[in-house]
Amino acid sequence: MHSLLAAAGAAVLAQGALAADKLPAFNVDLAETSVSGLSSGAFMAVQLQVAHSASIKGAGVVAGGPYYCAADNMMFTAICMGQVPFVTPNAALMVTAAKNFASQRKIDSLSNLAGRRVYVFSGFDDTVVKQPAVDATVSFFTQAGVSGANLKYVNTVPAGHAVITPGFGNACSANASPYISHCTVDGSGYDQAGELLKHIYGNLKDKAATPSGRMVTFDQRSFAPASTAMAEQAYLYVPKSCEQGQSCKVHVAIHGCVQSAESVGDAFINNTGYNAWADTNNMLVLYPQVNKSIVPTNPQGCWDWWGYTGVDYAVKSGAQITAIMKMVKALKAPAAAAAKDL
Repeated sequence: MHSLLAAAGAAVLAQGALAADKLPAFNVDLAETSVSGLSSGAFMAVQLQVAHSASIKGAGVVAGGPYYCAADNMMFTAICMGQVPFVTPNAALMVTAAKNFASQRKIDSLSNLAGRRVYVFSGFDDTVVKQPAVDATVSFFTQAGVSGANLKYVNTVPAGHAVITPGFGNACSANASPYISHCTVDGSGYDQAGELLKHIYGNLKDKAATPSGRMVTFDQRSFAPASTAMAEQAYLYVPKSCEQGQSCKVHVAIHGCVQSAESVGDAFINNTGYNAWADTNNMLVLYPQVNKSIVPTNPQGCWDWWGYTGVDYAVKSGAQITAIMKMVKALKAPAAAAAKDL
């Protein structure tokens, strides 16, 4: 059944891809930019938060390891995913690496992280990125200056490797495509998108019962050449309030491996819950995309957290980090245009 749904969703997105256009711009407050992701998308969310800590407000990390864990060596990826018994990532080494990058001005100063809010999640039935690896992510952020109420770690839910929703997807403990599962916590469906967004932004208005904005398919190639492994098209959810010129936040929602539209159709962009929260809280949701590729070597369609796009993958000059930040900045209309929209 899932394969049929994915095929149907992919067909719809393919139709939209024919109309892929320039990324539209709005009245955006770039200081209200945040990121989140699952798995390789979580590793990328960590990289974005650390590299651009001066401008990214907060991050949601769902089943992701610490910053620069693989250290440009694919041989270390199993350790970074918690797959090697009795060997866990050394968060202190990752903090040292980040400090060195900051001293070379390859990333922003780590001092910015003290004012950022980070949500981290690890399901205790996750067999892909196991809890010891995610524990190291929490240790990294703690040592890097994120502490107290700014750092939230959820690790008691019997979830597998997935974005968690109140009702869509696989059973809670599943570790299977489309890597979206539904879980119950304290008698209610767990709304992970809402939980991480509320942690980052504070009080939010209740989500919409049904999203009423539009999904834009745009040309991602103008930001990301094929050498980045990023897809030709990506997606942007636009609430009506943003269309009407209100000041809007930006949240970058980053899929995991084999979870782009190529692999799961519209499941990630339409069923993970971000759009319903965006609708009522003046928030654009950017869905960048990485597809499977032979060159560069990326057969699972993962974001780069070990160096397949180059040695600078985890710093500001990294190909994928650069592309995503260009997209975010392109969402902001020039002041005159934004004022006219108002």
